[in-house]
Amino acid sequence: MNRRTLMAGGLVLACAGVVPAGRRARAARPSTPDEALQKLIAGNARYVANTPVNTDHSKERFSRAAGQQPFAAVVACSDSRVVPELIFDQAPGDLFVVRVAGNFINEDGLASLEFGAAVLGVQAIVVLGHSGCGAVDATIKSVKERELPPGHLPSLVDAIRPAVYDVMAENPPDLLAAAIDRNAVLNARKSETSEPVLAGMHASGALVSVAANYDIATGEVSFL
Repeated sequence: MNRRTLMAGGLVLACAGVVPAGRRARAARPSTPDEALQKLIAGNARYVANTPVNTDHSKERFSRAAGQQPFAAVVACSDSRVVPELIFDQAPGDLFVVRVAGNFINEDGLASLEFGAAVLGVQAIVVLGHSGCGAVDATIKSVKERELPPGHLPSLVDAIRPAVYDVMAENPPDLLAAAIDRNAVLNARKSETSEPVLAGMHASGALVSVAANYDIATGEVSFL
């Protein structure tokens, strides 16, 4: 899909800070979705080994003001311990992050991912669950007790419930861990099959969506 798809009046939405034609905010941008994933995997290995290379966030600050050119998008949980740029050892401007408690993709999330892919050019989408996710745990509790939480929390439960139902039918030894993984897998599939923008880019080979799990205790990301 052409990145001009989401333009209005010939101009990309200015709020996104797209890099002007002919200018690149950062070098060594991956050229394929597989290379984008490998860059994330290598970055996480550095994070786990405590040998990060992206530690000086003042570098290239001026060039980042000209626009952004992230190579991957991460759908992450709002959990304060889950910081994608640190987890994958990437610099500001490298990742397009969509966050919501429970790392699920709703209509707003899909629109954000479409913008990231079709306009900004991200080549990989990672739906990142994490160990001990409180949103998934609360959904399990709601399903078991047949009672919805107060306020606006039922919207989170409704979004995560399909994954919980799926794994409950399989009777796994660790229901929470299984539901966390299934929630990431189902939402990665949603990203991959969302018509027309994301599904079209997946079909053309321009984009890949994967599910992953972040272990808070070890720092390791496992791709599912």
